[in-house]
Amino acid sequence: MEAVELLECIARGEDSRHQFKREMNNPEALASEFVAFSNASGGLLIIGVDDDGTIVGLSASQIRNLNLLVSNASSQGMNPAINVETENIQLPQGLVMVITVPEGISKPYMDKNGIIWIKTGSDKRKATSREEIQRIFQKEGIIHADETAVNGLSSADIDMNYFKTFFQKQFGYPFDSQANPLPVVLQNMNLARSSSLTIAGAVLFAKDAYYRLPSFTVKVVVFKGTRVEDTSYIDKREIKGKLADIFQQTVSFILMNISHVQNNQNFNSNGESIIPRPVIEELVANALVHRDYFVPSSVKVFIFSDRIEIISPGHLPNNLTVENIKAGNSVSRNPVIASYAANLLPYSGIGTGIRRALRLYPAIDFIDDRDGNQFQVVIRLSMIEKNIVVS
Repeated sequence: MEAVELLECIARGEDSRHQFKREMNNPEALASEFVAFSNASGGLLIIGVDDDGTIVGLSASQIRNLNLLVSNASSQGMNPAINVETENIQLPQGLVMVITVPEGISKPYMDKNGIIWIKTGSDKRKATSREEIQRIFQKEGIIHADETAVNGLSSADIDMNYFKTFFQKQFGYPFDSQANPLPVVLQNMNLARSSSLTIAGAVLFAKDAYYRLPSFTVKVVVFKGTRVEDTSYIDKREIKGKLADIFQQTVSFILMNISHVQNNQNFNSNGESIIPRPVIEELVANALVHRDYFVPSSVKVFIFSDRIEIISPGHLPNNLTVENIKAGNSVSRNPVIASYAANLLPYSGIGTGIRRALRLYPAIDFIDDRDGNQFQVVIRLSMIEKNIVVS
């Protein structure tokens, strides 16, 4: 890095990829900084600069001590170890050390005490909650939420008639024609672990998973105008049940609360929805299949006079972007649910659904809210279609 480039970097101030330290004498503190950067997107730790950007510089002896400290922190102070690069840059105000910490390829990283540090803006903090740590492991593909066991739900909670119908469709032969008992079949299908159903088994096939998984519902609200109102709404309900039932009821609810046009149909017909049904089906299916089941929150559908918002817990996984999904790319956050969804929902799982929805109805915006840890779909309505809600 050239001196001019470093000065420009310091002038811009700290952010999630650039952090300043006046000095550093504690190997454990340095290791925690390395851990946080490695668990994020990497970055530069600049030593010899105050938090406010004032360059204080380092002495030759401080540089020697820092080199030893960096070596110990990166190799012995964190697990797994990483390779960092150091560069000593002479500025007019003094000598500064720039430590380049790469993004880790074996996340999550932790310090020698087993603490996982994560970046929060220019600072860092401990990952403390169970759900947060689970999401870190989920992001790296180490675990998947839908394979997590649900205490209190077992094979006895399966809706057998429903499951047998699905089994026949999935495998092409009747459930009763095979010799294995139900608990073994569920484990072989990744729908159970030991004696407990997994989240996938529960949300797909349990008679009543709500009492154990109360957050895995869809909350739908129809508002009169264009803003969220706490006390004034036209209709409001919470949709519960198996995933396929929730899907059908959510789609039906949306269709009942948006305008229809006659087009070429006769006078006695119900008309056609101003938003094609396949568009609504695709977006609702995606919200249910790809939501983050480690986040204890419901999918929400808000119907306004000028738009419909579908909000699902969890931002896009890994490095997936809005442009990626528009191009047909996909990452399966819940591989078990996704693998069986094709025989339960109008869902293919091959990444073409979003492109098809946009082709049928282009006025759709996608918002990947990483700070709020949610993904939002906004279906916009034209000026002619703004009288969407029957008031």
